[in-house]
Amino acid sequence: MSEARIAIVLKGYPRLSETFIAQEILALEGRGLALAIWSLRRPTDASRHPIHDAIAAPVAYLPEYLHEAPLRVLRGLAWGLRRRRFVALALQFATDFLHDPTASRIRRLGQALVLARELPEAVRHLHAHFLHTPASVARYAALLTERSWSFSAHAKDIWTTPDRELSDKLSDAAWGVTCTRDGLGRLRAVSAGRAAAEAGSVALAYHGLDLARFPAPPLRPPRDGTDAQDPIRILSVGRLVAKKGHDDLIDALAALPPDLHWRLDLIGGGELREDLKARVAERGLGGRVAFRGALAQPAVIAAMRAADLFVLPTKPAPSGDRDGLPNVLMEAASQGLPILATAFAGTPEFVTDGVEGCLVAPGDPAALSAAILRLAGDPVRRRRFADAARARLLRDFSLDAGIDLIGGRLAASAGIAPPRPASAPERAAEACACGC
Repeated sequence: MSEARIAIVLKGYPRLSETFIAQEILALEGRGLALAIWSLRRPTDASRHPIHDAIAAPVAYLPEYLHEAPLRVLRGLAWGLRRRRFVALALQFATDFLHDPTASRIRRLGQALVLARELPEAVRHLHAHFLHTPASVARYAALLTERSWSFSAHAKDIWTTPDRELSDKLSDAAWGVTCTRDGLGRLRAVSAGRAAAEAGSVALAYHGLDLARFPAPPLRPPRDGTDAQDPIRILSVGRLVAKKGHDDLIDALAALPPDLHWRLDLIGGGELREDLKARVAERGLGGRVAFRGALAQPAVIAAMRAADLFVLPTKPAPSGDRDGLPNVLMEAASQGLPILATAFAGTPEFVTDGVEGCLVAPGDPAALSAAILRLAGDPVRRRRFADAARARLLRDFSLDAGIDLIGGRLAASAGIAPPRPASAPERAAEACACGC
């Protein structure tokens, strides 16, 4: 692959919870774009997805904490002081620090100075995933080096970043994309008609799913929860954080009648693991709920193929954090796994209640429990929902549309030839590389 002209700035890489980013990078490489990854943090997960091993982009790590690499930071500062745009950077940082006088803000400046100095001359454009810290680093580095930058906004970054900062970044960025209409509405609202959103420079690009990486859905037995020896198998996949609503799921399961036989697998790691385990014990569900931790994608897909019902009761977190359109819903649909979720954030953009799945109000364990009970006893309805969701996935949420949009804009920003369509051999290689 030729020398990278585009730098992708990430908060952490690789991450088990961000398969959508890895999928996008691999697909962009399949279109012929030469990329380089710059990560603000080193990986913390114990394992990685096979898709990460298929990505060719070189990875460089910025100092997560400035005191751990003082020479790199000082070299970046000395180099930056000689740039003609350093005063502009200093003024921008001073404005940001006035509103956010934190060590994190200083760390972003230090990381940007290192990034600006160490970027190869060939790199012409920076693209940040997430509008909070990665976009801050990319923005500062782009300002200092007189490069262009863009962003992909997702969920937490849209809903927890202050309006002033969002508006400033929208104004400064060459362009951006976001993955839900819900998020796009928020960005357009905070921009208050400023140039980026008004001119259509912020576009909707669903992550979609590359179905070449996933096996065909299996045939499922019509379990209905009446057989103690063969209980209905419920699955939930997502980080164990407040916005995923696992506490509501546990309470909903505790309210089910005792003669309904079920088992729950929870896949994901996170800060609420011990709290949720305690909640399971308090509700007397210890023998029915398995905490399986964060798993690589082949194991997640295997769990989906073995399950009867996928449940994801997302809701707003106390911090204001919320989901976008969880890619795991599309992964469940790819495996013909019926979906029960909440009518919240980006989920209704994929699942229509009563058509592609069942949606209940967020933060309502009673409604969630009633829906689980109905679906557990009705395998015919579950199959109908699963078939409709897979059809919607195939029709409206392919990977190609989003990659064509993002790839075209990246190529134009970097001043390189438009990306080529992915060939069939490349797709087959991607599928094998991902272990599916």
